[in-house]
Amino acid sequence: MKFFYTNFVKRFFDILFSVIILIISFPFTLLSIFALMISNRSIKVLFFQLRPGLNQKIFKLVKIKTMNDKVDSDGKLLPDEERMTKIGKILRKFSIDELPQLWNVLKGDMSLIGPRPLLVEYLSYYTSEQKRRHNVLPGITGWAQIHGRNVLQFNERFILDVWYVDNISLKLDLLIFYKTIFKIFRSENVLMHDPNKITDIN
Repeated sequence: MKFFYTNFVKRFFDILFSVIILIISFPFTLLSIFALMISNRSIKVLFFQLRPGLNQKIFKLVKIKTMNDKVDSDGKLLPDEERMTKIGKILRKFSIDELPQLWNVLKGDMSLIGPRPLLVEYLSYYTSEQKRRHNVLPGITGWAQIHGRNVLQFNERFILDVWYVDNISLKLDLLIFYKTIFKIFRSENVLMHDPNKITDIN
């Protein structure tokens, strides 16, 4: 039953809702891109990064760029909090920067619901139990996100991710989807620095 849901039913809903959300959000996405181009004086408004997906297969995740590329006197990028633009803060607050990942969903790299894909270089730190989060497609939102979004410690996040893998179902995905929308509009538990920096993975 779980196999049928994850491979057929879940994929159908991923495609259906991704198309619907892309159509509805298109004006907001376009406006955000134009605002960033003007604010940052750059046409580089999308951010691409390699992330591990299903069975640790590497794919290229896309987001709207919320930081500029300012560097210090040595040519090194300034800290995240200094590069975050005002427009970027607004986009991240309401998760608008995540909307391009719907293309990742349509391509089959991601699902709407699943464990958030982290950085490739962190794979070597995972325990065998933590690696089980890659037994399903990564998601734009997930069980961990509705229980604290990116303010959770990584160990806590991994426990919730593995629990999701073991309990995946249509009912659970609908619950996560509903609670995600609720949290976005309330702007709960949003950090403006990079949430992918691990400080206590084990």
